[in-house]
Amino acid sequence: MDEGADLTDAMTLDGNAVAGELEELLGFDMTAVMHRCTSCGNRAAMATLLAYMGGPGTVLRCSICREVVIRLVRTPTATYLDLRGAAYLCLTPVPDSGRAHR
Repeated sequence: MDEGADLTDAMTLDGNAVAGELEELLGFDMTAVMHRCTSCGNRAAMATLLAYMGGPGTVLRCSICREVVIRLVRTPTATYLDLRGAAYLCLTPVPDSGRAHR
């Protein structure tokens, strides 16, 4: 990352800002889902990611190292979800439903 870049400003939101969009795509609430940043190894809930929503898509960055964890872009014909900045997402089953959450 560019050392001079200041990525924390008044336009920065947290991962809760994209909770509805991720739930629409994946079918469950992602805010409590644990992830690990591939860059710094930080383990935290998805809600702690820093959300940048002012561009053509949404970028979610690690709250510790500020590297990109997730990119989400919707076009008229497709939705692109890039998770390469997450070493993993930890999904646990919901009892009695078979759906995953947190």
